[in-house]
Amino acid sequence: MSALELLRQRLPQARPRIAIILGSGWGGVLDLVADAVQLPYAELPGFAQPGVAGHAGKLVLGRIGAHEVALLSGRIHSYESGRVDAMATPIRTLHDWGCQILIQTNAAGSLKASLPPGSLMLLQDHINFCQRSPLVGETGSERFVNLVNAYDAALRRSALASAQSGAYPLQQGIYLWCSGPQFETPAEIRMFALLGADAVGMSTVPETILARHAGMRVLALSMITNMAAGLSDEPLSHSHTLAQAAASGHAASQLLARIISDLVL
Repeated sequence: MSALELLRQRLPQARPRIAIILGSGWGGVLDLVADAVQLPYAELPGFAQPGVAGHAGKLVLGRIGAHEVALLSGRIHSYESGRVDAMATPIRTLHDWGCQILIQTNAAGSLKASLPPGSLMLLQDHINFCQRSPLVGETGSERFVNLVNAYDAALRRSALASAQSGAYPLQQGIYLWCSGPQFETPAEIRMFALLGADAVGMSTVPETILARHAGMRVLALSMITNMAAGLSDEPLSHSHTLAQAAASGHAASQLLARIISDLVL
């Protein structure tokens, strides 16, 4: 039985239209989901268990505002197995279940003094620095995905309006994907700044490509947890990322719930 068949069998009344991937620090959104039903990834064929602290590995169904949502609490990163398409089954399953929009969240490092730790950044575009694709091996003309407006302009306008109405500071910027798991060198960060990047992280880009291939509209937000390598004296570590994410998580989760509630589908 496929994951989609299992979901339809267990939750025959569910009709989610918005899928959400919760990255490090964004788990507080789960407390804002009404009528929540949880399913561990282990029970869903093709949903691999994340191996990174801060990624719970469960699918949560419920409502935020008037919208039925499906939240992926945790993602598989390409550095865990080398697979860039590790999130293909979850994303395609939720698309086939009826989700029209994918909202992504992540933790990222900042390349700009005007984007300090604790800031929230709305992705307006990305740089696939790895130049790897989760669509390698796909067939047919659909694999040639147009990534102009990869992060939907109308969704971004709605998110910015939600942030403004709630007095939440929200900047826009360019996210650059590095495969990790090691952090970047100061020389790499200087190069990324020359390329036009505002923040750097180890996720999101493969999932955006998968979602656009499936025909989903994408919105994405970064929680800035640190200044990138060489831009501060603070040593970089995953534990530091989680600590800063925990400190910023409440406001980020409240903003995300507001953005979702305000969406007009």
